Amino acid sequence: MDENLLLAVFGVIVVIMLLLDLGVFNKNPHKVSSKEALIWTIVWIVIALAFSYFIYANYGWQKTSQYLAAYFVEKSLSVDNLFVFVLVFSFFKVPGEFQHKVLYWGIIGAILFRAIFIFTGIWLIELTYLPEMNILGKLVELNPILILFGIILLFAGIKTFSKNEEDSDFSENWTFKLIKKIMPVSEKYEGGKFLTKINGKTFATPLLACIAVIELTDLVFAVDSIPAIFGISRDPIILYTSNIFAILGLRALYFLLANSMNMFSYLHYGLGVILSYIGVKMIVSDFYHINSTLSLVIVLSILALSIIFSIIKTKKEASA
Repeated sequence: MDENLLLAVFGVIVVIMLLLDLGVFNKNPHKVSSKEALIWTIVWIVIALAFSYFIYANYGWQKTSQYLAAYFVEKSLSVDNLFVFVLVFSFFKVPGEFQHKVLYWGIIGAILFRAIFIFTGIWLIELTYLPEMNILGKLVELNPILILFGIILLFAGIKTFSKNEEDSDFSENWTFKLIKKIMPVSEKYEGGKFLTKINGKTFATPLLACIAVIELTDLVFAVDSIPAIFGISRDPIILYTSNIFAILGLRALYFLLANSMNMFSYLHYGLGVILSYIGVKMIVSDFYHINSTLSLVIVLSILALSIIFSIIKTKKEASA
């Protein structure tokens, strides 16, 4: 199977699932139950893992391990981002039956922006390799973009250890201020509408404002997640498919975890270690190569430990 056919299979899967999701299973706005969220979470994970079989059958284990590592890194970073989504929904007081719609359109935007970021990023990386030079007795082709990304990830990872609770007052958030400059925002919801008329003037409803904040917030998140996956693979097909499958399952995961975020209190520490590891890996990649299988094991081990320690902490607090 060539890359064009693989992309075609991927595209068909994504389009069909999105049409089923919004057009059939969520045609009528409703509050997503934990049971429904669990089913959809499992469905998206199964589809993502099943797609890895196509990669393995056609490209072998190395590409498959890169796909899986990129998938789990993006998935884990997405879980951390759910904490912010909880705050956004709380600030805008989004009714439960419309939260799925907000996340749905937010993810449609993410699919488009991630394509631009990933394919442009790969192009820039290939364009900016320096001529081969001798450093410490070793011939290397340094890439300033990769080194810069590595430094950004290393600092981002270190910064997570001093992470404070996000401020839930988005009235002072730059994204919300930007939206209000573009279009006035009404105070009341108009069902599931994005726009409303007040005294003959067009206003954005809080639902549209919430989607815009989610979208712009995702762009900020991409500053960490996109460089992170560049540290795993340089294959744009592997990176894009793994990234999108991780994002597509985010809606269901939000509704599954929204009421139990306290169970993942150590997750951001694990993510900090992962980001730092990938940052160091990118910086030293020209001098020391860490194979994709080892990276996959390291990422999964750090995630597992951070979740286990979080659960232990939660149980201790509950029994105290």
